[in-house]
Amino acid sequence: MLSKQERTAFYKSKEWRHVREQVLKANNYECQECKRQGKVSTGKRLDVDHILELEYYPELALDLDNLETLDFECHNKKHNRFIKKENKWRDDEKW
Repeated sequence: MLSKQERTAFYKSKEWRHVREQVLKANNYECQECKRQGKVSTGKRLDVDHILELEYYPELALDLDNLETLDFECHNKKHNRFIKKENKWRDDEKW
């Protein structure tokens, strides 16, 4: 199992940046989850996701068959990371 430090170092590596770009090109810079749902996702922030988690399967870290492009929302949903938007009107006076 990889530690947080090891994962951070991996994501900063030249090898990862190169493979990441290969995956984005192969997936036509489209979110694969949106595509499976019949949607087109363009112009959004894209991540390259490890289908089988890097933390548990470090041997598949650079395996193209274990990587896919996901947009920010789909990636966060997959990993149960929901980002709450701050309500900028929360403290405003209500009439």
